[in-house]
Amino acid sequence: MIRSRLWLGMFSLLAACGLGCESKPASPPPTPKEVVVPSPDSNTSRKEADMNKTAAVTREKLNAEVDGKPLEQFVVTNKNGLRAVVLNWGGTLASVETPDRNGKLDNIVLGFSPDNAKFLKNPPYFGVTCGRYGNRIAKGKFTLDGTEYTLAKNNNDANHLHGGVKAFDKYIWDSEPVSGDGWAGVKLTLVSPDGDEGYPGTLTSVVTYKLTDKNELRIEYSATTDKATPLNLTNHAYWNLKGARAESGTVLDHIMHLNCDSYIAVDDESIPTGKLTAVKDDAPMDFTKAKPIGQDLGKLTNDPQGYDHCWVINGGGDSTKAPVLAAEVREPSTGRVMRVLTTEPGVQFYTGNYLPGTPDVNGFAKHGGFCLETQKFPDSPNQPSFPTCILKPGETYRQVTVHEFSVE
Repeated sequence: MIRSRLWLGMFSLLAACGLGCESKPASPPPTPKEVVVPSPDSNTSRKEADMNKTAAVTREKLNAEVDGKPLEQFVVTNKNGLRAVVLNWGGTLASVETPDRNGKLDNIVLGFSPDNAKFLKNPPYFGVTCGRYGNRIAKGKFTLDGTEYTLAKNNNDANHLHGGVKAFDKYIWDSEPVSGDGWAGVKLTLVSPDGDEGYPGTLTSVVTYKLTDKNELRIEYSATTDKATPLNLTNHAYWNLKGARAESGTVLDHIMHLNCDSYIAVDDESIPTGKLTAVKDDAPMDFTKAKPIGQDLGKLTNDPQGYDHCWVINGGGDSTKAPVLAAEVREPSTGRVMRVLTTEPGVQFYTGNYLPGTPDVNGFAKHGGFCLETQKFPDSPNQPSFPTCILKPGETYRQVTVHEFSVE
């Protein structure tokens, strides 16, 4: 168990993986062991980074190890005072601190406090990197090059979700601080062996978080494989631009715009039917003109009620071009604005429908955060009409997603 002896100055909200918008894990995650205390100069190094005139990153050991590897966090700051915390556990975005219109910094990413025993289980997938396949694969099966592959049914015992039981969010990633002109961040690498969670091929994935002096958080992904394999990497951060605290309430008053003229129709198990539906034909799904998230939510018929759908991004899906706008979110009371741009074809907009409001998720309740998971379409391995999600030997998977922060 992670105990409250973690460094008291640590602001990050710890996270990893388990059930989520989504389902219960089929087996428990690894058990951490207490090993080392934080570096005695970690607080000093953070202060020095905060005073730096450009982006900087500090590396800090925490009081635990998982699978014999030390748990670490990377605190990244830019010249404007924005701060992001990334964990090597699960490739997790643990916190992002941005100012409101009065200049007050606040964390806007939901997660776990240091003493929460659910840290390694992380039922809602707070902030983690999902892989090999974010979102669902129907019936936990797909056929590739004439071979049928069987995956875990870890979503209501019916479908495969977010890569399986021990997926990318349940590993310590190899990690190192990186920096360049006007940015700093952390590079994380994970090697997934052939047969891991039922997937073919040895896959090497690299995720790099970069915080820039332009107040951008860039997430850059790349991967290679020695056998053809489905791949759909994404980040599962929950955002509340009022502040990531249970008392901040819901995000239903946030103003959402999606640069999407259609969305992917799904069945009762959130599996795509294969059809794309124009948002103009389904008013609750139409965010082409900005509106409060909660304005038409009551017209949805899913249970629990809320958004958990993949929208098709206008002009998206070309990793050889610059990222295009997927979404823009405004929070009226703080003035915070977040724009999300990506090279991916889809964005899963999820409104925290399964957050229970209990202590094991730090009190975050239903609709207490929203996700904008840039990704390939759900169940693409079984949907021939969807853009391919298959990575082949000799190819390099690439994806870039950018979060731009501002105030008004």
